[in-house]
Amino acid sequence: MILVRLLLQTVLLALAQIWANKIRAFLTTLGIIIAVWAVITVVGAMEGFKGFMLDQFATFGANKVWVFPRMPPGQRDRYSWRQVRMTIDQVDSLLPNSPSLAAITPILNLNADIQAGDRFLPLASIQGVRPSWHDIEQRYVTVGRPLSNTDEEQRRQVCLINDKGVQELALPEDPTGTYMLVQKRRFLIVGVVETRQVSPMFGGDEAQTEVFIPFRTGEAMREFPRMYAVATTKAPELYEDARAEITAQLRRMRNLKPGEPDTFGVEAIEQAIAQVKAMLGAITMMVAGIVLISLIVGGIGIMNIMLVSVTERTREIGLRMAVGARAKDILTQFLVEAVTLSLIGGVIGILLGVGGAYLVGELAGWRTQLSSASIVLAVGFAACVGVFFGFYPAKKASQLLPIEALRYE
Repeated sequence: MILVRLLLQTVLLALAQIWANKIRAFLTTLGIIIAVWAVITVVGAMEGFKGFMLDQFATFGANKVWVFPRMPPGQRDRYSWRQVRMTIDQVDSLLPNSPSLAAITPILNLNADIQAGDRFLPLASIQGVRPSWHDIEQRYVTVGRPLSNTDEEQRRQVCLINDKGVQELALPEDPTGTYMLVQKRRFLIVGVVETRQVSPMFGGDEAQTEVFIPFRTGEAMREFPRMYAVATTKAPELYEDARAEITAQLRRMRNLKPGEPDTFGVEAIEQAIAQVKAMLGAITMMVAGIVLISLIVGGIGIMNIMLVSVTERTREIGLRMAVGARAKDILTQFLVEAVTLSLIGGVIGILLGVGGAYLVGELAGWRTQLSSASIVLAVGFAACVGVFFGFYPAKKASQLLPIEALRYE
C-alpha cells in the first residue's frame, strides 16, 4: 500500500513538472507522438488493405487455376504459335490425369459484332464455355436457364447474356426467347447471367456486355480461336499438387523433352495472395524501420530534456537528499517522469493513429481493422523508450552529492 501511494505521488509530481513546462514537454514528446501515430495508422491501414485485397481475390475463387498458352521468353524463333496454342485434346486430358482437380472448362475468346433489333455493338466479348463454367466461375443465371450438355453436344446456336448486355441492347427485362445476331449468326437467348464487377486494381473497368455460347458452337465459328482453360481444385491448398499434375500432363501431351521450357502457364489465386502478403509484409517492415528511427529520435529528445531538467533542479535534488531522500528515490522520481513523458506522447500518438487509420480507410474505401495488439505494442514501445532513455539522466541525478547539489547555482 505504501509502495502504491509512493508511486502515485511520484507520478503526480512528474505530471506537475510536465505541466509547468507544457510547450517544452510537447516538443520533447513530438518524436514519440509521430512514431506511435505512424505505427497505428500504418498497421490499421495495412490490415484494412489486406482484408480488402483478400475480399477482391475471393470474387475470383480461392481454388481456381488458370491454364493458358505461353511463349517461352526469347524462344519465338524456335516455337511457332501452332506449337504453343492449346488444343481441346490437351484440355480434355487434364481432368482424368489430375486427381487434385474438381472441374475444368476450356474457354474460347471470340470478340465479335452483335446485333439485336436496331442496336449494334462492335467487337463485344463472346466466350465459348462448357456447362461446368457456371460452377467454376460461380456465375449462375438470374433469368432463364443455364447452358446444358445438350447445347454443347448438338452445337446449338443458343447463348447467355449478362444484364449489362440486356441494358445496352435495349432487350426486354426477360429476354429469353429473343434472337440476336452474333457474327451474323442467329442465336437464341436462353438466359441472363449477373454482371461481375471487378476492382480496377485487377484490371477491371466499367462493366461491358458479355455473351456466352456453347464451346463447340464457338469452335465452329473460328478455325483457330484463342483458347485457355479454367479449373477448380478440390481444396485451395491443393494448388501445388494440381500445378505439378497439369505440368506433367501438358509436357507429355506436347512432347516436351527434359530441359525444354514449358510452352504454357499454370497460375492460381493462391499465388497472387502469397505475393500480396509478401509485398505487404515488406512494406510493414520498411515502415517499422522508419518508426524505429522516429522512436530513437524521440527517445534522444526525452534524454536531452531530462538532462536539462536534472541540471535545472540540482538544488532541489540536494534539498531532497538533505531531508532524507535516498539515491533510489531520486532515481525513481526522474525515471517515472521520463516514462510519464513518453507515455503521454504514446497516448496522443494512439489517438491520432486511430483517427488516421479510420480516415485512410474511409478515403480508400475499405474497412479499417485495428488490432489491440498493435496498440499495446505501441504503448509498450513508448514506455520502453522512456525507461531506456530516461535511465541515464535519472542515474545522474541520483548520484549527485547533497552538499555539492545545494551549493549549485
